[in-house]
Amino acid sequence: MLKMSVVFDVFKKSLKSFWRSENETVSLIRDVFVAFMLVLIILMAMWAYTGQWFSAPMVAIESGSMMHPGEPFGRVGTIDAGDMVLLVKVNGRDDVVTYKEALNKRDRDHFFYGKYGDVIIYRKYGLTDEDQIIHRAMCWVEYVEENDTYLVEEYGLRYVDKITIPELGLNRYDPKSSGFITQGDNPFTNPTCDQVGGICSKPIRPEWITGKARGEIPWVGTINLFFDDLLTGSFWDEKKEIIVYNVPGDCVISLVLLIVALVSIPAGLDVYDWYKKKNLVS
Repeated sequence: MLKMSVVFDVFKKSLKSFWRSENETVSLIRDVFVAFMLVLIILMAMWAYTGQWFSAPMVAIESGSMMHPGEPFGRVGTIDAGDMVLLVKVNGRDDVVTYKEALNKRDRDHFFYGKYGDVIIYRKYGLTDEDQIIHRAMCWVEYVEENDTYLVEEYGLRYVDKITIPELGLNRYDPKSSGFITQGDNPFTNPTCDQVGGICSKPIRPEWITGKARGEIPWVGTINLFFDDLLTGSFWDEKKEIIVYNVPGDCVISLVLLIVALVSIPAGLDVYDWYKKKNLVS
């Protein structure tokens, strides 16, 4: 017990010496260690919340397919190009509440990004080499293979041989499979659902879903999109789309103002300390 006590005292003294040291090398190592621990704590919290352990818990939004008309300056509260959103893991059909399901119940607990229902992120046809799509789950289609019919409970359709839902653009839809009907919120770019709009002809199976959107960090994803375009050579290759150009101008301005504010705070504190020391010396 005495030896353990001695070891603990030595460790405690070494830790204090390391933490209070003014040596430049030690200070640098200490700063790197603190930064690493802060990043690790943030990542652990995000992984715990999203359930996306050791994978990317956030995605940068590349398109304006989820934008709403008449959004205020900065567009906070909706999903726009340049935003970052958290991805919460989806384990099955019951983890997703559709637009029509939440709307019918006026369920404010499932009102996200200016509209009822969950916004899901999926890989069309489950292909991993295709860009992911982030759209709202509008309703669930259940295919009854025994009699080749469909159930769409949210719209009151039971055992129909074809699915017709005018507000989604579905007319005698016959996919021969179960899944979610999805659609972007932007009425100009997505006037009909994905299943008839040329995005993904089949209903979205739960296993194709990589997560559902929760939370929003506005504008910051613009930095990610810029460097993606830079690294892929989009700025000087006419055949490639420059993704960062999809970010609305007011969001770019908001990002610049945010960066200026973040830089100004520590710079202002440094200037204040400098003047304070100068006055003390004088």
